[in-house]
Amino acid sequence: MKIGYGQFKPVFGEVAHNLDRVSRALAKVRCDLMVLPELFASGYQFVSKSEVRDLSEPVPDGQTTARLCELARARRMHIVAGLPERDGNRCYNSAVVVGPDGVLGCYRKTHLFFEETKFFSPGDSGFRVWDIGAARIGVMVCFDWFYPESARTLALKGADIICHPSNLVLPYCPDSMPTRCLENRVFSITANRIGSEARGGKNRLTYIGNSEIVGPRGKILKRAPEKREQVAVVTIDPTEARDKSLNRYNDLLRDRRPDCYRR
Repeated sequence: MKIGYGQFKPVFGEVAHNLDRVSRALAKVRCDLMVLPELFASGYQFVSKSEVRDLSEPVPDGQTTARLCELARARRMHIVAGLPERDGNRCYNSAVVVGPDGVLGCYRKTHLFFEETKFFSPGDSGFRVWDIGAARIGVMVCFDWFYPESARTLALKGADIICHPSNLVLPYCPDSMPTRCLENRVFSITANRIGSEARGGKNRLTYIGNSEIVGPRGKILKRAPEKREQVAVVTIDPTEARDKSLNRYNDLLRDRRPDCYRR
């Protein structure tokens, strides 16, 4: 199975432009699963709720989801990508999962970071896993990584690969995802962006790049540079994530003791 990430520098608010750039970048890419950054077509640093609402889209009927479906159909791949979702009077920081046959579903970010708490509603989708044939994929978005329960929940639900659209500004995540993968015996694909935003007189946010693919034993299989756009694909065997045996006596998930974890 071929899996990959796309690390880009979107232009804030230029949705059509950003979608065109992504489409061109992936036009000759051959893979089964591609992960794009959080809010990859809209940009991240909003300055008002009205701006969030203007750039948010319904799922599956918005232009971003439609373009991703076209791309997935043309390239015969599955894509996980972040976007601002509008549902009635609420807006969510979400990620859609699409494939050659259309939309599979949508995940709404559980753990909102910094000013996201001013603009988005907390996610209510719960952590979800989709079977895409070659593998079972789960989704979490950016700051979800900071909570070990996110990856563990996806592992318990059967995810072989954790897809992780991100707009990382904190430096810790790239070195922490190997631990998340090791403690759950899963693959992960973190797709981050690069560049910076300083809008509306706010402090500048600088995005750290370092998108990466990590294996179930914590090995970094591919990592992007800090300041350069990159599309990368690696070949994996997703069944490696289904062997939770640590040795002849220990199994990672079987040996859990949830009765001891309750407060």
